[in-house]
Amino acid sequence: MASQICVARIGAAHGVRGAVKLWTFTEDPLAVKHYGPLMTRDGARQFEVTHVREARDHLVATLKGIATREDAERLNGLELYVAREKLPETDEGEYYHADLIGLAAVSAADEPLGRVIAIHNFGAGDIIEIAPAKGATMLLPFTDAVVPTVDLAGGRVVIELPQEIEGDEAPTLT
Repeated sequence: MASQICVARIGAAHGVRGAVKLWTFTEDPLAVKHYGPLMTRDGARQFEVTHVREARDHLVATLKGIATREDAERLNGLELYVAREKLPETDEGEYYHADLIGLAAVSAADEPLGRVIAIHNFGAGDIIEIAPAKGATMLLPFTDAVVPTVDLAGGRVVIELPQEIEGDEAPTLT
């Protein structure tokens, strides 16, 4: 399991007093204020969210020690993490992306298919990305039908590859 989870990314400065735009990757966007100090991936820097408010598609946050627009601008693009144990437990059938990345992907017959390298969501549901030992990565719907088993303790996911994908015929050239 991952020891750190990325919960937010700092965007552009907001105003002149050091506030930043903050995009969160949590179910409740305002929860970032309650996790305690947020840190960079390497743990070298920590940030305490002192004030946060909702904006259109992001939050506007004030971070302790960041008082000027110039300070805020230097943080643009920085990802913020918390220790995994600070996050709430997931419900059955729910997973943190970081817990899935790196798991072995196997077929229902327990044949190796590759490793989970990412979970994406482009707006129409979660997509699991599997990297085989060689060849192109597979992007598959992260549904119960395609991924019937997630075994975190066993370090694997079972993948039921779709037999045929509608509309997957080669185009006819005339």
